[in-house]
Amino acid sequence: MLAAMLISLGLPTDRLPACPELATADVIAKVSQRAESAGYDAVFVTDHPFPSAKWLNRGGHHSLDPFVALSFAAAATTRIRLQTNLLIVAYRNPFVAAHGLATLDSLSGGRLIVGVGAGYLESEFAAVGASFDDRGARTDEALLAITAAWRGEPMAMTGNGFVATDNVLAPVPAQQPRPPILIGGNSTAAIRRAVTLADGWVPMPSPASASRMLSTPGIESLADLARRIAIAERIATEVGRTNPLQIWFTPWGVSGFDRSTWDPGALRDELAGLDELGVSGITITLPGTTPDEYIAALDTFAEHIIM
Repeated sequence: MLAAMLISLGLPTDRLPACPELATADVIAKVSQRAESAGYDAVFVTDHPFPSAKWLNRGGHHSLDPFVALSFAAAATTRIRLQTNLLIVAYRNPFVAAHGLATLDSLSGGRLIVGVGAGYLESEFAAVGASFDDRGARTDEALLAITAAWRGEPMAMTGNGFVATDNVLAPVPAQQPRPPILIGGNSTAAIRRAVTLADGWVPMPSPASASRMLSTPGIESLADLARRIAIAERIATEVGRTNPLQIWFTPWGVSGFDRSTWDPGALRDELAGLDELGVSGITITLPGTTPDEYIAALDTFAEHIIM
């Protein structure tokens, strides 16, 4: 059904503390192995190192450390790709992030997909000691620093909170010239970042009513998505980009906003619409509060959509 569209499955590591048994080494391994055998292209994890209780009480979630969680998935598999969706590089020194990402790509044999977001939780920025108001500019700067460090050559760069004078990164990523970088977010700034600094763009379905909380415009329909894609195409023309921009999206039916059942027929129709818009990859979040339920859900999706 989806021969040309990549499918990335969210590992159920974001369901703490309600479902702690889903965030164990054993379940990460079993889910990743089952996803690999069922034909999924990637597994992904989110990035929330220290969220506030207020945000959690409003429906937010914890997550395991993305580098550690994906390393467990990598060790249990041989083919499936490993995706950060999304890593907040503005929380971290860019060279520490570059080292962790390069190590994961090297040890996994070149299976990393680097999804990056600017972030939107001001309280989490404050808790980890990162400035919030300039997070967009620091994300741009971090992407330039990370990709430069990945060359494995002596480099000099001065940025926000760091000075590299003659520093060299090792290991370098197995994928050369770099692992694919995808930029998340619906805003024009995020789209411009994707077009100018990355390989792909990851818009997300979200209600317009949540645009202020998420610091990004809502996308509530295929028409909304088409309008944002038109902005990406305009910016690509303005800057002279010739390489196609990968577009990833989360279908509304498996977005995680409603972790109940989903309708295969309706989802196939939605995927056909996304395909017409040029979407080349999807990220999905499936229901399940126990390991058995989650594995059954990924099997059901594979049976109806992948096979």
